[in-house]
Amino acid sequence: VQLQASGGGLVQPGGSLGLSCAASGKIFAINEMYWYRQPPGKQRELVARITNGGTANYADSVKGRFTISRDNAKNTVYPQMNSLEPEDTAVYYCNVDLRPYYSIGFINFWGQGTEVTVSS
Repeated sequence: VQLQASGGGLVQPGGSLGLSCAASGKIFAINEMYWYRQPPGKQRELVARITNGGTANYADSVKGRFTISRDNAKNTVYPQMNSLEPEDTAVYYCNVDLRPYYSIGFINFWGQGTEVTVSS
């Protein structure tokens, strides 16, 4: 099982950026999908989460600016970040609760980070 994140980069304040994270491998089911971020010199924090039914929750710091969606057929989650601020600069990580075929229960997996820099 592998989580492949993509879409990071440099963006100006006020700009937008879309990320994605695709889970691949022998996956029986996926439950919740999460996005975390770790700003420079700070601890990792939860940014958004989405259930397999599509219910999303957001950290207060990104409410109204970020949205998260998922395509269950593609095992992919899509965070969309709008009105970006320099404070959003961080390494962003996807995190997924999924059940591989080799497991009888759900396991939490982390993807590799993708860097987002908001700067003029």
